[in-house]
Amino acid sequence: MSDILVVDDEIGIRELLSEILRDEGYNVRLAENGDQARRERARARPDLVLLDIWMPDTDGITLLKEWARGGQLTMPVVMMSGHATIDTAVESTKLGASDFLEKPIALQKLLSTVGRVLRRSEASPMPELSLDSLGRSPLMADLKQRLAQLRATRGPVVLVAEAGCRADLCAQYLHVPNTPWVEVEDARPLLNSPLDLAASANEGVLYFPSLTQLSRAEQKGLALVMGRTDRHRARVVIGSERDLADLVAAGSVEPRMLEAAQVTLQVPPLRDHREDVPELATLLLTRIVETKESPPRSLDTAALNALRNYDWPGNLLQLEQVVRSLAVTSLGTEITALDVARLVVQQEAAGPALLPVVNPASGLNFDAPLREARDAFEKSYLEHHIALEGGNMSRVADKVGLERTHLYRKIKQLGIRTRRTEE
Repeated sequence: MSDILVVDDEIGIRELLSEILRDEGYNVRLAENGDQARRERARARPDLVLLDIWMPDTDGITLLKEWARGGQLTMPVVMMSGHATIDTAVESTKLGASDFLEKPIALQKLLSTVGRVLRRSEASPMPELSLDSLGRSPLMADLKQRLAQLRATRGPVVLVAEAGCRADLCAQYLHVPNTPWVEVEDARPLLNSPLDLAASANEGVLYFPSLTQLSRAEQKGLALVMGRTDRHRARVVIGSERDLADLVAAGSVEPRMLEAAQVTLQVPPLRDHREDVPELATLLLTRIVETKESPPRSLDTAALNALRNYDWPGNLLQLEQVVRSLAVTSLGTEITALDVARLVVQQEAAGPALLPVVNPASGLNFDAPLREARDAFEKSYLEHHIALEGGNMSRVADKVGLERTHLYRKIKQLGIRTRRTEE
């Protein structure tokens, strides 16, 4: 039975919609204003929200923006209004609304829209995290403002970010909707057909997650692409864990990369905006609970303070892993500071996640080109952990420090045969 939240300041409309929907077998909750809607959304995620645009305390568009910014727009929302213009309907759709109903709402239009949106929602995965949901601190506000300015330009951008900072979310912030998004996992085309890559991202974004993962020859191809994107109006965005000048000085990066990179932007580590951690942890836990990865859980105030006070050397990715571990291993419905301490001690005892040392007896071909050797190692490494975890891809992702979507892409790229089991 689907759970529908109806938000409207007019009691007659709330009662009418409630009666119709309940007669159709839906479970219905009611809210007469934005404040009640926030409380109902926090109490439990509805399967669908019918949201009035014009309300006295908080209008529906503002509430929609708030849910999107806070990572709570994980359910479909259908906007309702008797006075809206076409521009309002278009704006709400751009902000994430699934549909729009004009008042007075015809019975068949209501039921057909609700049924269609719910069916579509069941087939759609939960939206990925976005930069908008990663904090409201002055540091993050400054980062978003600088990225918003860069949207108006087309030049290459290098995002300097420590491991785990999720530079990909910053790159996605530069992406214009309804244009290509090409994340380059296999960079071998840079050797033979670099300009074809630029063409594949025509008018969109060509994203390279890690500059240092590219061979010197691939970096030369990338520098060529960065200088030739005007023809296709494609933006090149590159992630790097260290400043380009330092990498060039260390001999890890082609000097021409320094010439081709027009803009460099620093992504702050989590320890520099730790005031965002409590809200971030709560958001991550909510997503885990709502995707049924764990029973209902909440973080008490002491637990949130403990998380905020940790330095997070692994940044956002480490915070995600810790929150997921807390969600699935804590014994109570409320996660405490003792639960956090237990996991943080384990993290500190483990130290930095180091790859195992490989020797010639491992079967790897040390005479192979770097790309082939790296692919062979990654394949063996992932096959080892998949076997250890019995094919449970969630645990493998946690163990190797990759997001599941990235892990699945890597498995496909390397041709690893496995059955995808979930917890």
